[in-house]
Amino acid sequence: MDNRQDRVRSPCVSVCALDENDVCIGCHRTGDEILRWTSMTNDERRQVLQYVAQREEKTLL
Repeated sequence: MDNRQDRVRSPCVSVCALDENDVCIGCHRTGDEILRWTSMTNDERRQVLQYVAQREEKTLL
C-alpha cells in the first residue's frame, strides 16, 4: 500500500460541478473518477491525471 504522504494528490480545485458530459468543470475528472479517486492506486491516479490534462487542453482550444 502507498504511504499516505506519497499518494498522488487530487486535482480538485473546489469548483465542483459536472457538465453535460459528466466531467467536472473545475478538475476535469469524470464523476466516476471522482468517486473512485480514494480507492485508486497511484498508478491509476497518474493515468487519470493524464486524462485530465487532455480534457483540460480540449477546453482551452
